[in-house]
Amino acid sequence: MKAYRLPPYCAAVLFDMDSTLYTHPEYQRSQLDLPVGRLARLRGKSFEEMNGEIARCREEWAAAHGGRKISMGKAFEAFGVSIAESVRWREELYEPERYLADDPRLCAALGKLAVRFALAVVTNNPVSIARRTLAALGASGFFRAIVGLDTCGVSKPHEAPFCKAAELCGAAAPFCVSVGDRYDIDIALPLELGMGGVLVDGVEDVYKLPDLLV
Repeated sequence: MKAYRLPPYCAAVLFDMDSTLYTHPEYQRSQLDLPVGRLARLRGKSFEEMNGEIARCREEWAAAHGGRKISMGKAFEAFGVSIAESVRWREELYEPERYLADDPRLCAALGKLAVRFALAVVTNNPVSIARRTLAALGASGFFRAIVGLDTCGVSKPHEAPFCKAAELCGAAAPFCVSVGDRYDIDIALPLELGMGGVLVDGVEDVYKLPDLLV
């Protein structure tokens, strides 16, 4: 876990969801493989061919943008899959309930944080998937707001989802902290917006956040 420019006073904590509020490599892998598989079938290609093309697209984008990473949703747009279509695919394909279960340690940490801060989820998945994920984790009651791919029509890293979450929490950017597992996607832009950031390696780090944030 690494903290970046934490504010002296924090009003809101904006959480990434996947690989932040839970750690489950198999479920994470399915979230990458299932849309790639559908796109491959639509294009008449093998999974391996399609996966390779998407990987090259992401590598080329990173090379042209100083090494920064691009989200899967943004990469799919390069292959003609709109954000609206990405939302529909994810709602049809993802099954958080199949992989995730109640996490009492997560709930204990979120409970402590929710007493002191407004909490929000900012995710590149649709809001419906975020709600199902939180329900599977037993953590539905702690968040004031959920901002998903279908809320602003853009995926992180983009300022709109972070600004919307801050607005819904009633907090100005300098009083927010963004928490996530990917620096380029979850932390870098919030820092540019004046927020603080906490880069985590998974949910084990989230368990420790009540001792870090003041």
